[in-house]
Amino acid sequence: MKKIEVVAAIIKKDDFYLIAQRLKGEFSGLWEFPGGKLEEGETPVQALKREIKEEMDIEIYNVQYFETIQYEYPTFHLNMACYFCEIRKEPSYLYDHAAIRWFHINEETIKSIHWVPADALVIEKLMKTYVRNSIH
Repeated sequence: MKKIEVVAAIIKKDDFYLIAQRLKGEFSGLWEFPGGKLEEGETPVQALKREIKEEMDIEIYNVQYFETIQYEYPTFHLNMACYFCEIRKEPSYLYDHAAIRWFHINEETIKSIHWVPADALVIEKLMKTYVRNSIH
């Protein structure tokens, strides 16, 4: 089975996270953390910085590894390295997305969003790791 290596940016501001709605392709209309495929010779962090610059015309900084998500789609295996990062300004345009939004992670908002399947696993990990720990 084909294996695809991608990176995703978990951009956090205060208690809100930036998500983007897919514009085209199989998952058009679903929500995800922005990012994309690694190009030959790139490190994951280099790929993430390039992808976010290309997709939203913003620079990311304070990049910190969070988790790698493995997901089996019907035609390929996805390996998605996820990184927390910060931005200094709002995205000025969207290249691969129909919309962006900031959302607060809680059970209600998560259930109201239609996620790309692999990104739903990222949300589950965030809930277990951060949100529930901050409640107790």
